[in-house]
Amino acid sequence: MTKLFTQTTAATRLPMLPDGWPVSSHDTYKEAQQTVDHLADNDFPVRGLTIVGVGLVLVERVDAHLTWRRVLAIGALSGAWIGLFVGLLLSMFTAGAGLLPIMIGVVSGVAFGLASAALRYASARGQRNFVSHSHIVAHRYDVLCQPPTAEKARELLAQRALRDN
Repeated sequence: MTKLFTQTTAATRLPMLPDGWPVSSHDTYKEAQQTVDHLADNDFPVRGLTIVGVGLVLVERVDAHLTWRRVLAIGALSGAWIGLFVGLLLSMFTAGAGLLPIMIGVVSGVAFGLASAALRYASARGQRNFVSHSHIVAHRYDVLCQPPTAEKARELLAQRALRDN
């Protein structure tokens, strides 16, 4: 009995394709969210709704070119913040220490940040000399609804469309 329960619980966590009937389709995720908000505002049971991105694309936007100067500056800054935090903690728990633990923490943090940033950048050997961020976007976003309530959702959305026109 326990084995069956464990398998059932684990199986529910596996990724699955969504089910339901499409009640609307949108060009942007924001429009799909507004549709769900409209249904919620009209006391529709939104628990059975799903927003599905169709035609997924990975978009990577390049922000900046990486140079040794930029890498070391970023490493030093992040190390300084970590060192400041550690130094503040040490000064709080060391009686009569003054600013010494904070200064030691900041200097040590800068040194560690410089070293770790330099090692990471050098190990890349010029294969990725830029900073970027990635997003997954879809060509369209469908709002799916469970079959028993799909017709009511379509009616509410049709009323909104008539009001907006």
